[in-house]
Amino acid sequence: MKINIEIECTPEEARSFMGLPDVSAANAVYVDNISKAMRGVSNPEQLQEYASALAPMGQVGLKLFQSFVEGGMKAAQRGAEGPKGAE
Repeated sequence: MKINIEIECTPEEARSFMGLPDVSAANAVYVDNISKAMRGVSNPEQLQEYASALAPMGQVGLKLFQSFVEGGMKAAQRGAEGPKGAE
């Protein structure tokens, strides 16, 4: 059996429903800073320099974030399966 549920809501409503924080102000500051930095880029070396300054952890930060997301997915999957032996 397959059941499809369609929910119409704004991103703000979904965020509130799931109990997630509103990070729109922080996102606006981040996007503004990146936009300002990119205005002065005239060559690839300069772009690399800006990217290093904006993401100091670089690949390590990306791997850390990836492991965080994967851990959350595994925890959610274990929670959805319910406690073992509960049948």
